[in-house]
Amino acid sequence: MKVTVITQYSIFLPNKPGALARLAGLFSQAGVNMVGIASEVRDDSGLVRVALEGEGDHSAVLSRAGFASVENKLLSVEVSDKPGQLAVITSKLAAAGVNITTVYGTAFGHQVSRILIAVDKVEPALKALEGA
Repeated sequence: MKVTVITQYSIFLPNKPGALARLAGLFSQAGVNMVGIASEVRDDSGLVRVALEGEGDHSAVLSRAGFASVENKLLSVEVSDKPGQLAVITSKLAAAGVNITTVYGTAFGHQVSRILIAVDKVEPALKALEGA
C-alpha cells in the first residue's frame, strides 16, 4: 500500500455546456495532471472535486480564471485491485478515530487501484495506514 498526500480542489461550476471543458483546459494549459475527478450537479450549478499531482499555487490559477474553489489535502492510497481493499483502509481509519468526508477512486487494469480519501485528520490517517 502506497499512501501519499495530494491536493484536492472543490470547484464550483455552472451546470452548462462547456463549463468542465474550460476547467480541464485550464489545468491542461498549466501542465497540471489531474489524477482524480468527481462531480455533483444540482439544478443550475455543480461541484467538481479535482485531485492534482505536484506542487504549485493552483488556487491562484483558479481564482485568476474566475473559479471559486476550496482547497484541502487528500490521501492518495494505491492498493492491489482485489476485493476487500477499501474495507481494510476504512477499518484502519475508523479504528484511529479518523472521519472520512469524501472518497472516490479507480482501478488500473485489475492490477492497482487508487483510492482518494479526504479525512478530518490527515496526520493520524497517515499513521493508521503506515505499514498496512
